[in-house]
Amino acid sequence: MKTSVLYAGLASPHAGWVAIDELAELLAHFFEAEILSPKPIPCTWPARLIRPHQVCYQPLQTGGGDVLIVVARGPGDLGLINAIPDCRKKFSKIYGFVTDSYFKPGFVRETAFYDAITVTAHEDVDYPKNRFGIPVHQLYQGADCLTWVPREANIREIDVIGFGRTPPSYQACFSKRFHPADSPYLYLHSPLGNLSGPSVALERGMLFKLLQRTRISLAFHLYVEPQGDRPRSMMVTSRWLESLLSGCIVAGRRPVSRMADEMLFWPKATLELSDDPQTASDELVELLSNNDALAQQRRSNIFYSLGHHDWRYRIEALCGLTNLPVPETLRAELARLQELCASYASTS
Repeated sequence: MKTSVLYAGLASPHAGWVAIDELAELLAHFFEAEILSPKPIPCTWPARLIRPHQVCYQPLQTGGGDVLIVVARGPGDLGLINAIPDCRKKFSKIYGFVTDSYFKPGFVRETAFYDAITVTAHEDVDYPKNRFGIPVHQLYQGADCLTWVPREANIREIDVIGFGRTPPSYQACFSKRFHPADSPYLYLHSPLGNLSGPSVALERGMLFKLLQRTRISLAFHLYVEPQGDRPRSMMVTSRWLESLLSGCIVAGRRPVSRMADEMLFWPKATLELSDDPQTASDELVELLSNNDALAQQRRSNIFYSLGHHDWRYRIEALCGLTNLPVPETLRAELARLQELCASYASTS
C-alpha cells in the first residue's frame, strides 16, 4: 500500500503546532509514507476576490497512491490538498485528522473531497458531517509519549512554568510574586524559544527538558480572560498532555467539557487555582511547600499519559476507523509503550 502524508509543519513550522506535526511524522514513519508539505504563496487577486480567506500553495509533485492522510492543524488545512494537482484522481482514499475542529467557519469546501475525517471533540462531529456529507469520527489529541517520557528522575529546580498563553492578570501577579530577588521561587514563562522557523523542532527537546525539571505547570482553558477574536474552546490541548507526561503537577483552570472529563479522568490530574490571581499565587506557594508529598502524583500523571494518550493509540484507532492495516512497526512500539507504562504501575 502506497501512502502519503500531507501536513503544513515541514514547510511552515510553528511552536504552537509542533505536537500535531509529530503525529504527521509518526504516520509517515509507520506507513513508510511519502511526506508532503507545501509552501504557502500569495494568491492571485481573482482568487482573493472569490475566496478572501483561501490560502494558496506552491504546487507539489507526487505520483499519488492508495492513501493520502492529511494532518490538519485546523479545518482550513483540509485545503492543503489544493497543492496537489488532480489530488482526488491521484489517490484512491483521502483521510483527514483535524485538531482545532471547534472552529466551524474554518471548514473549507475541499472538506467534501475527503473519504472521512476525524475531529477532536464529540460535539464537533455533526457540523462537517451534515454540511459536507462525509463520514466524521471523533478522535482525541495525543502526544509522542514514547519519545518524550522522562527516562530518569530529575531534580525539579524550576518551581512554576507557564508556556504559551497565560491569562494576563495571573501572569502579572505571578511575575511580581516570584521574580524579585527576595523570592526563593523560580517562575519560568514564555517566550521559551522561537515561535516559528527551522529551529522549532530542535527546541522541542528543550521544552521537554524544562518540563521534566519543573514542579508545577500552568494550564488555563481559553475562556479564562479571553483576548482578541480568537475562537474559544474547552478542548484539552497539547499543554496539558505534555505537562502531565513530564511528571508536572498541572495547576490552573481545567476545561469544563466531556473531553476533559474523559481524558483527565484520574484523581488530581489537574488542580484548580482560585479566580483571584493573588489567592492563586498563595495556593502555588502552598503546593511548593509540600513538593515531596506530590511525588506519587507525578508518577500517576506519567503512568496515565503513557497508558492512554500516546499518538500511537490514536493511529491504531485511525486504522480501525478507516480500515487501514495496522503496521507491524506500530504494533511493536505499542508493546514497548505498554512495557514502559507497566514500570510506573506498581506505585500509580
